[in-house]
Amino acid sequence: MALKLQTKLTLFNTLSKLVIVLLFVLLLPILIKNINHTYNDGRFRKQQAKLLQIVKDQGIGYYIQNDEAYGAYLPLKEEYISLEADSSAHLDTIRNEKRKVEKDTIEYRILSHSFKVNNKTYLLEIGKSVNTLDETSGPLQSIALQILLGMILLTILADFFFSNYILGPLYTIIKTKLIGHKFPNFGSYEEVKTSTSDFQYLDQSIHQMIETIESTFQKEREFISNASHELMTPISILQSKIENMFNREDIIDDVKVRLLEMQKILNRLKSITKTLLLISQIENEQFIKDDTIGIKELLQDIYDEISIRLEEKNIALDIEIAEDVALVNVNKFLLYNLFFNLINNAIKYNKEAGSIMVKGFLQGGRLIVEIKDTGIGISEEQLPFIFNRFKKFRQSLQQESFGLGLPIVKSIADFHKITITVTSELNMGSTFTLVFPA
Repeated sequence: MALKLQTKLTLFNTLSKLVIVLLFVLLLPILIKNINHTYNDGRFRKQQAKLLQIVKDQGIGYYIQNDEAYGAYLPLKEEYISLEADSSAHLDTIRNEKRKVEKDTIEYRILSHSFKVNNKTYLLEIGKSVNTLDETSGPLQSIALQILLGMILLTILADFFFSNYILGPLYTIIKTKLIGHKFPNFGSYEEVKTSTSDFQYLDQSIHQMIETIESTFQKEREFISNASHELMTPISILQSKIENMFNREDIIDDVKVRLLEMQKILNRLKSITKTLLLISQIENEQFIKDDTIGIKELLQDIYDEISIRLEEKNIALDIEIAEDVALVNVNKFLLYNLFFNLINNAIKYNKEAGSIMVKGFLQGGRLIVEIKDTGIGISEEQLPFIFNRFKKFRQSLQQESFGLGLPIVKSIADFHKITITVTSELNMGSTFTLVFPA
């Protein structure tokens, strides 16, 4: 499934931040524990310095009298401090140790520091219960996680709005230069305002490409139009001369046969030239759309003209459409050609004693016309190319076809903004669906 560039960037930023959050959650207990211990160890050192300063100022007797050890426990045995004479002590450490207090064994984090006063060694211990330290870790982890999630959410929103701002010119280029124009008529160039040099280069490159395409198509249209006009005159002259030669009495039968073959070839060439000229006129928008026609009446006119061909192949043509359905702001001549070509093809590639159904109905304020036949059908591989000019498939090679009928249909449909779709199955038939604009 294809995603927009902005969506991909947002997803990448979100996923990368989620990975960071996951790593942070895994490392958070260790970090909080280390921070907690570091803070507590610093507190121990401050208490140590304060006690040593008191001993220095007021003497060891402030705490120890008659060589009796000094000790004090806070309620619930969470913290304690002790000072005693210990000649064997030479310590200056902070570590976890278990101590038995009354009947309980409690693990403490203990600062042990030995110092001398009057040539006598004393041992100072300041301890705090490890459980007390761990109790503060939980709330700290929760607060840190909430702050992190809040910051991540803010950065995701900031990334989204910033990427939307940065990519805005790109979306403008796509909408105005590619999607917003009818190919190959692109209109005048309007520079997209952007401070991103890459988008400026893209905008200019697309404009240059469009100019080249538009110029090429315009030259092709002019060539087809001019060539069609120029060819009509010599073809008409040749036809006239051949017709005059038939009136001569000295023309033998063998020559007449050859003249008939030449006339047939000229008729085919004239038909192709007229068709190309019609397509060129449609694409150059040389027709006016100011007619109002009844769709049922138009289809009935086509039925009257084509009924002989229906009888030749014993094909039934049914038309199901309301009498009061009318089309406004259309070109009657072109729509007649559109339906005539589709119904003519449905006859040409149909089976003997087959059927054609033309059904029209309104849906969502739009007229939908379906032309369904029981013919030989079109293969799935050929469907994407049926509207290409001079594209003839195996089944059309058996018919007198120039490969221009469906291209005319497509040109007329595009001129009227009619959406045309085709579904087909080999040996079962085809359905052409026309959706008219509201």
